[in-house]
Parts: sequence; C-alpha cells; structure tokens
Amino acid sequence: MITRIAGQLEEVGSSSAVVSLGGLWYEVMIAACDVDRLSGKLGGEIVLYTIHIIEGDPSRGQVVPRLIGFQAQADREFFRAFTKVKGIGPKKALRALVRPIAEVAAAIENKDAKSLVALPEIGKRTAELIIAELHGKMGQFAGDYAADGPGEAVQNISEPGIEAVAILVQLGERRADAMALVERVLACDAEIDSPGEIVQHVYKLKAGGA
Repeated sequence: MITRIAGQLEEVGSSSAVVSLGGLWYEVMIAACDVDRLSGKLGGEIVLYTIHIIEGDPSRGQVVPRLIGFQAQADREFFRAFTKVKGIGPKKALRALVRPIAEVAAAIENKDAKSLVALPEIGKRTAELIIAELHGKMGQFAGDYAADGPGEAVQNISEPGIEAVAILVQLGERRADAMALVERVLACDAEIDSPGEIVQHVYKLKAGGA
C-alpha cells in the first residue's frame, strides 16, 4: 500500500495532481482546497500523504486503483474520519472540501451546520449527520480555529485573504499573526486576488521587503 509520495509536482488539475518519482508519474486525487496551494508549487519537490482506494465493482472485475493525497498527515486522518459518515464517499468528500480542513473541523466542533451546508454537496441533513457522528472528535484537526471558529476579523477579509490565512496557519504561523499579516498585505494592495500571491507578499513583508 502506498502511504506517502515524495517527488516533483508536474501538473495540477481541478481535482488531481501528477507527481513524478523515479521515472514514474503518479496521478493523485486532491481536495478542492488544495488546488490553489499546490498550483503555487508546480515544478517543486513535494510530499503527499496518501490513501489507496479501489473504485468499481470487484464482482465484475471492473476495478480501478486510486490514490488520494494530502499535504499533511493530519489532513489525511481527518479525511478518513470524514468519509466514515454515511453518504460521504471519497469523491464527494474531495469536492466538498473547498475550505481548509482545519476550518471544516472547527465547524464540526462548533456544531456550525450553516458553515457545513455552505460546502458543495453537503445538504442540511448531511451536515446534521456529520455533526452527530464527528462532534467531539475533531479538535485535533481544528488547530487555531478550534476555540472560536474563523471569527469576525477573518470574516472581514476577502475570500482569497481567508484562504491565505489558512495556508499560513498550516505552514506554522499563529492564526492571529497570520490574520494581521494578511490584513497588512491587503491594506497595501486590495486588488490581490490569489491566496498564493498573498502568502508570497506576507513572507516578503516578514523578510522586510516591499
């Protein structure tokens, strides 16, 4: 079973990435929230923590092996728990996770059904089922969102800014520091509409650059 892939990121599509390793090119399915993050790493070396699944009907001999990849082990473990909820298969979960996984985990811990319903393919009944089955088990995945959710300050930042905050938190920044840095970047140039570009400007700011 393949549990981790380290190699060069060759391609990023709307639902998958291609990683080259030792002359082999692996297609790895990815969550919607990782598309922009990985797009900023094209051509670079990455590590993906993977889940190996089999699609199709084994009784008819029609099966296809698939790999699902995540940039953090914690995200992979969240996904395993998330897809145990009735009615949430791997593909549906990948499409639904348009928000950072820590944010979704916090919504579950906060019993925030409204935020869950805002995710693609998650209706009211499914949101209630997710909360019923997973509430109390998601704290380890929620990170700095756990205490009070995204908060009013984040709500006042643009969507790309919110995504940039989540990326910075996953890269090790404290949430409060990430919010302050993103707000400073957007105050200088509110037209930036790419989370990856915002993150780049944040690190330039931290380094004392323009």
